[in-house]
Amino acid sequence: MVHSTTGTGIQVAVAVVKTLILIVGGLVTYLAFSAYRRTYDRSLGFLAVGFGLIVVGVLLAGVTFELLNVALGVGVLIESLFVLFGLATIAYSLRVR
Repeated sequence: MVHSTTGTGIQVAVAVVKTLILIVGGLVTYLAFSAYRRTYDRSLGFLAVGFGLIVVGVLLAGVTFELLNVALGVGVLIESLFVLFGLATIAYSLRVR
C-alpha cells in the first residue's frame, strides 16, 4: 500500500527497520526465555514477557496499518501501549527478588 504522505524510500526504510526490530527483539526474547528455562528465576520470566510485549506491539502496529487498513495513529497507539506495558514489565522484572 503506497501512502501519499511519505515517499517510497521512507516506507521501505521503515519496513526494514521494523523487520530488524522484530528479528532482534525476538532473539532477545528467546534468550531471556531460555535463561528463565535454565534457572526458573521469576525475574528472567518477567524480562522475557516484557520484551515479548514490545515485539508483539511492533508487529501489531504494522499489521493494523498495512493489512487491516486502520489509521496510522491507531497503529502507533497500539504499538505505544504494548511498548509501555513491556517496559513496565521489564522494570518490574528488575525489582523481583
